[in-house]
Amino acid sequence: MSATDESGTTEEFDATTESVLRTDGLTKQFGEFVALDGVDLDVSEGEFRSVIGPNGAGKTTLFNVLTGALSPTEGTVTFRGEDVTDLPPHQRVRRGMGRSFQISTVFGGLTVRENVRLAAQSVVQGRGEIPLVGRFLSPTDRFEAVLERTDEVLADIGLADRADDRARNLAHGDRRRLELGLVLAGDPELVLLDEPTAGMGSEETQRTIRLVEEVLSDRTLLLIEHDIDLVMNVSDSVTVLNRGQVLATGSPDRIAGDDEVQRAYLGGVRE
Repeated sequence: MSATDESGTTEEFDATTESVLRTDGLTKQFGEFVALDGVDLDVSEGEFRSVIGPNGAGKTTLFNVLTGALSPTEGTVTFRGEDVTDLPPHQRVRRGMGRSFQISTVFGGLTVRENVRLAAQSVVQGRGEIPLVGRFLSPTDRFEAVLERTDEVLADIGLADRADDRARNLAHGDRRRLELGLVLAGDPELVLLDEPTAGMGSEETQRTIRLVEEVLSDRTLLLIEHDIDLVMNVSDSVTVLNRGQVLATGSPDRIAGDDEVQRAYLGGVRE
């Protein structure tokens, strides 16, 4: 079954399930500069949506507003039917939103296991699975839920054999895998990936995307990525931003054949 997308064309992705993420008129201004200009999105459960656009199109600003790092000037963000526009980032994480960043966010001086354990512990505590008194009086290694989640994540991201290595000693690709693990530790329903393959060669990129597809196959994904061929191969649907506005949304084939997108973005990249 098809669904009507934000730009008025018809998407091929089956969006019969409920909307996980929705924005209405999302706008962000920095002084006179309009970084986002009335962005409307509707991302369905289980969808793999990619967001593309030229540098300065507003992609990272969009992610920052969606996750609470920035407050919108106008508009709303709705997650699972709840208006989360005014919620801080940690409250959104507790509700099931997770995000990776362009810049490394791991603690280099800690081991791989300690990095993942901290991420798992923060979410488990936030959801009330560890009593308040226990957070202060009990050692971390006694929290069975945290340890179990840590071991699961290490196995999922393929770093169980590097668990006791310092994060700063990991190769770039493995560090990116660890960053994905930090997101996964929170068991999010919606995962926002901000250029997870940045700085990787072709082989590492393919390995990372396979990992994303394997360990996040049951989640809703929102991806920022500059590798257009990769986007067209892995996405259910694609949203194109240009100058802070949604230029088009649709299936990869539909986006690739869109004349406006070709003129504003794809054509300029491929020539």
